[in-house]
Amino acid sequence: MGMDTGTDWQRWQQSWDRQQEWYMPDREDRFRIMLDMVEALVGTAPRVLDLACGTGTVTARLLARFPDATSTGVDLDPALLTIAEGTFAGDDRVRLVTADLKDPHWTAKLPYDSYDAVLTATALHWLHSEPLADLYGRIAGLVRDGGVFMNADHMIDDTTPRINAAERALRHAHMDRAKETGAVDWAQWWQLAAADPVLAGPTARRFEIYGEHADGDMPSAAWHARVLREKGFAEARPVWCSPSDTLLLALK
Repeated sequence: MGMDTGTDWQRWQQSWDRQQEWYMPDREDRFRIMLDMVEALVGTAPRVLDLACGTGTVTARLLARFPDATSTGVDLDPALLTIAEGTFAGDDRVRLVTADLKDPHWTAKLPYDSYDAVLTATALHWLHSEPLADLYGRIAGLVRDGGVFMNADHMIDDTTPRINAAERALRHAHMDRAKETGAVDWAQWWQLAAADPVLAGPTARRFEIYGEHADGDMPSAAWHARVLREKGFAEARPVWCSPSDTLLLALK
């Protein structure tokens, strides 16, 4: 994979983790439950597709817990993929693929036609509902019968506006306090990446692709479950939630 640059890839992984945890203090909880459900439904040596893999956060936790697992990471972000490539260089359990999930032919780039589990976290809220529903149809075609798809993301129930507002106010108050003690946010993290000699080029390309941040939709967990069933999954429901986020599991 990537050449050896002498870069401390674990340090970049950890700095990405801390930045993401500023937004989601319970981030590790969702990964733990996600992997519990992988084990429960498809065992301890699964073939996994890490969808919108970023730096390979899910893949790293998957392989630490299940050394016999394999993972295909798919993303379009050249900077985060550079970190993933550096992290997993020489590990033949991991394949990394550059593809745009909005491209209807992205699945043709994958090394396999089917997967035991397709996993994704805090990524698909970049998509609006219609392209997300289309993507769910393609994912249903990749998951084997008896296999699973899991999406951990911000899912908003519009029927509870007062609860949502109170939860959001408290969460943002905590974030503001953490910021005062030195927490690094999304924009600051990307400034650090842009200043790194190895990541500067990929970071510039990343902003050409995405801009600052895409604004997709964040439909409710009920919407996700309904659409996944419409697209070919037999069962779908939340298996974990926090006050703001849901881990939704769909079984083929």
